[in-house]
Amino acid sequence: MSRIATVLIGLSLLTACADAPAPNYRDTDQPLSVTTRQDAARLSGEWHVRAATPGDAALIAVTYRPDGPEAFALTRRVCKDGGACDIRRRLYPATPLGPNRWSLRRTGGADWQIWVVWVDADYRTAAIGTPDGGFGWVLDRAATGGEDRVTAARDILEFNGYQTSALIPR
Repeated sequence: MSRIATVLIGLSLLTACADAPAPNYRDTDQPLSVTTRQDAARLSGEWHVRAATPGDAALIAVTYRPDGPEAFALTRRVCKDGGACDIRRRLYPATPLGPNRWSLRRTGGADWQIWVVWVDADYRTAAIGTPDGGFGWVLDRAATGGEDRVTAARDILEFNGYQTSALIPR
């Protein structure tokens, strides 16, 4: 085999092993808004995931903890191939970036942002996203009901450039 062919094969293998680009579910040329409603006490507590982008298919709840060091807890249902499932909760320390915006710290990974794009007046339903479009969530205080608010949250995400067809409803 020629030296050029060997180099080309080696480069192809390196390219195949490279990390795939992170998914993007949002047109990042469109500005991402953040809600002007700001009440940490009303935002705190557990929220059920009513729809999420594919990378968060296992996410079932998000909990905001504003007291003490701010943090978000993400609860996931993790299932093994044999069908056994476990509920796992992971706490992410949060650094405020401004009203309704935080940077979450990952162990061994890059920090990521979480923005409250919209929340209804009674803090029952929220649309959550990130400027890079890596994820989008529709959260609600209840696991069922409130379809008008869930639809409104999806519409707000779409207005902010999200591909709402990618959202997986719960």
